[in-house]
Amino acid sequence: MTQGNYQAMRTFNYQTGHRQIFFKKMVILVASYKPLKYRAERYILYNGVFLGRGVHRVQIIVQKFGGTSVATAEARAQAVEHIIAAREEGYAPVVVVSAMGRNGDPYATDTLINMVRTIEKEVAPRELDLLTSCGEIISTVVMVQTLQGRGYDAVALTGGQAGIQTDDNFGNAQINQIKPQQILDFAGQGKVVVVAGFQGLAPDGSITTLGRGGSDTTATALGAALKAEVVEIYTDVDGVMTVDPRLVPEAKILNDLTYKEVCEMAYQGAKVIHPRAVEAAMSGEVPIKIKNTFSDAEGTLIAKSAAERAITGLAHLTNIAQIGVIVPDTMSKREAEVKVFRLLAQGGISLDMISVMPDGIYFTVTGDQGEKTASLLSEAGFQYKLTSGCAKLSVIGAGMQGLPGVMANLMEALYEAGVAVLQTSDSDITISFLVMEDDITKAVKILHETFKLG
Repeated sequence: MTQGNYQAMRTFNYQTGHRQIFFKKMVILVASYKPLKYRAERYILYNGVFLGRGVHRVQIIVQKFGGTSVATAEARAQAVEHIIAAREEGYAPVVVVSAMGRNGDPYATDTLINMVRTIEKEVAPRELDLLTSCGEIISTVVMVQTLQGRGYDAVALTGGQAGIQTDDNFGNAQINQIKPQQILDFAGQGKVVVVAGFQGLAPDGSITTLGRGGSDTTATALGAALKAEVVEIYTDVDGVMTVDPRLVPEAKILNDLTYKEVCEMAYQGAKVIHPRAVEAAMSGEVPIKIKNTFSDAEGTLIAKSAAERAITGLAHLTNIAQIGVIVPDTMSKREAEVKVFRLLAQGGISLDMISVMPDGIYFTVTGDQGEKTASLLSEAGFQYKLTSGCAKLSVIGAGMQGLPGVMANLMEALYEAGVAVLQTSDSDITISFLVMEDDITKAVKILHETFKLG
């Protein structure tokens, strides 16, 4: 509603659920509500005239849409509905988009790479980043056009134009800082800002890409820089599930989980959100919501704290090899440990589930590094046992800390199911079991059933 030069502006606080109203007259902001936690500097405009810089209380929401959410006109129409809904709740939406579609689809990142490799197989890292940034840029323009067609003013920005500054590690660049003033300026003008995910600018002005999960990282890093109320990650699933539904059809959607829990689930094989994206959100304590573009499901909230429970979910990794190194009589155990770890580090072998025992040194590597690891050990004169075809099953839950009996219950369930445990490891919120890959489905199902995660 409007009265004279006063305009009522409604906002909705995502974290408290309270609707708030403030009034502005020309450039004077008269607030009649509890001040918001976050403030953002922007240009002050009145009737389109620039009057200087000032502080405007604005509630920003970042919404990221993945490749399947922007691949077709029908999918983009669904995405736009979520953007419009955010506008109607009083938010200033900042939209991040991935490239359109999957390998084989026009303009998908893999399609572009395959195209240039038909000319020359090797592509320089700098030029490869320039090429692979194109898919997201195309998506921004297409999304802007879609919004314009619905009557909403929108503007497209590359990662660099959005203020994302990175190092020059092409293909896997790290974000150094974000200067989001241009985003704030456009948002202050009432425009929907659409940012190309997965990319930034190196110090010399070259376009860089952020590696795996780059668009998610763009969204959460922008969320932290803009002090957003929430970052919504839209995909084609209803949220984070307790376990891979391909193994356990009874898997259910988690209502909430902590930053640490979702990071562990991702590291241990769950296909949810990249850990680097979660870490960016965690640095600014910005909540993340995993939602489905194509449904109204509530989704999964990821935040600093979550509902109290012993076990949150299960994750697994396959194609793992276990190696046990026998300490030779010619050297001390400590000397053997140093030589083995230094040897494998120099060979570029990444180790996991490390256990130093009186009778030897045990660890795991990815299956494709098993033979290389064995060769390095053999050339150095070490005896070893290589067990291929293993899988790592991880049980994740913040509530396990300090809770007696969890390990006993897990081991008992696996034993009764006839699953042999080759090795274990643990951290503060994770217990991992090394089992044979042939047993992984049985192991996941029995633990999911035993702990009533469905």
